[in-house]
Amino acid sequence: MKKPTRRDVALASVAIGAVAAAGAQAQTALAIDNASMGDVIQALAETTATALTKAYLARIEAYDRGGPALNSVRELNPEALAIAGRLDDIKPSAKQPLAGVPILIKDNIATGDRQHTTAGSLALETAGAKDDATVVKRLRAAGAVILGKANLTEFANILAVGMPSGYSSLGGQVKNPYAPTLMIDQVVPVVQPGGSSAGSAVAVAAGLCAAAIGTETSGSLLSPATQNGLVTVKPTVGLISRSGIIPISHSQDTAGPLTRTVRDAAILLNVLAARDPQDPATQFLQRPQDYTAGLDKDGLKGARIGVPSDPDDPLNDPFYGPMSQRSKEVTTQAIKILQDLGATIVRAAIPAIGWIGGPGTTMAVLNRNPRGLNKGTPATPPVVFLYELKHDLNLYLHDWATGTKIKTLADVIAFNIANADKALRYGQDLFLAAQATKGDLSELEYKSARAMDLMAAKERGLDAYMTTHKLDAVMFPGASGAAIAAKPGYPSVQVPAGFISGVGETETPDYPLGITFAGRAWSEDKLLRLAYAYEQASNARRPPAGLPML
Repeated sequence: MKKPTRRDVALASVAIGAVAAAGAQAQTALAIDNASMGDVIQALAETTATALTKAYLARIEAYDRGGPALNSVRELNPEALAIAGRLDDIKPSAKQPLAGVPILIKDNIATGDRQHTTAGSLALETAGAKDDATVVKRLRAAGAVILGKANLTEFANILAVGMPSGYSSLGGQVKNPYAPTLMIDQVVPVVQPGGSSAGSAVAVAAGLCAAAIGTETSGSLLSPATQNGLVTVKPTVGLISRSGIIPISHSQDTAGPLTRTVRDAAILLNVLAARDPQDPATQFLQRPQDYTAGLDKDGLKGARIGVPSDPDDPLNDPFYGPMSQRSKEVTTQAIKILQDLGATIVRAAIPAIGWIGGPGTTMAVLNRNPRGLNKGTPATPPVVFLYELKHDLNLYLHDWATGTKIKTLADVIAFNIANADKALRYGQDLFLAAQATKGDLSELEYKSARAMDLMAAKERGLDAYMTTHKLDAVMFPGASGAAIAAKPGYPSVQVPAGFISGVGETETPDYPLGITFAGRAWSEDKLLRLAYAYEQASNARRPPAGLPML
């Protein structure tokens, strides 16, 4: 099938939007502005996939393209309504649990249809993919309507030092729906949408889809989840196939759900968690038959939860120590709820080597970002990311990308230099550093850095901490514990906890803060159980104001 031009897709998007706006009203009684995916699945017993799809497309037209212009959806699927139409007579079932459910996917996840797969890069504006990513195949097999591609921080935030979350040269800047009008110089949001799965999270928070799929290497699910008041699961590396996802680092990359409820996240894990011959990491997969089966409002009784904040060791507290007063109030209340639900709270610091990382795990990269606050000073990105980036991205571009002449990291860099006025608002310092590596992962410094990451974060970090204190999980505020769990590929589950305000000295409207439960490999079912019990007792999530039903 011939790939559409950008103009074709734009015209298709306008056409879909016009149909949706004209036809969505009164199509369904479901209040989709804040409906859980579970609510949507129930509603499909009475309504149709077409009606739901039109309703979500109308909200995208009203709030993502118009109104506050959240800019979370980079490209609509021109076949969305046709797919929904074919599902109108098929209701959700055990075989197809998502039949008719409209879902957005991050634009670094390949689709072999008329949509593009760009990672938000102008260099990949025309790029398609040879096939659906395994994640997309599983969603389609479960009956989901792929509504479109969500905007993201370009190349999942591995292009430039200091790039704002949610910005891409192709898609522009995503806004946080809780504070969409506050911008620095009308360019950078004061309240960040969180990165790099910014568009996926904002779309769910704003009621533009039933759920979304994002990706994470270190914080790219947890960060947008906390900023937008959502539930997410950053799975164990290997629980969900990465085949067909534009990569950063095969050691840490994973896809994961962004939803309004813990049960929704569990439903999506049921669909997505499976072995895949195309992703060797999945051969070690361990999972229950049904992630929803263990959800229990009494699930915290008897649990031991580590809080890495010891009043007797305040200097060894990078997680809770830097928080604002209001953030501390939210987490204090969350801890009280955990205790009231029967959990034992263990306050103890994690040894510093666990959260700092071992010697040789970071690389000095000069920050040449023309808009960077620390221009001219060295940044310290992870060695593993930069070395694996060149190796892994070159493989993806060679094996998966279609409709583009861009086939290597060097090609992307050259395109960006030739189109610097549009492509390099924030530079490409990280890509330049990655290109300077051999690209075959043979370097001693890479092998040493990966070993040190595992020794620090896994063996001497979370493993030692959890074993010493006999913990079921570790609780972190927001996304602060992302790196220590991501380095060994361990899972995290985040759930909304409350609201904070202000960024530095700037006053802002209230925006969300979540808490994260992290644990050992393949413990997603335990973490979901803990998060569900907390969610049911706290009921802390509320949708952003100003985005009512149409």
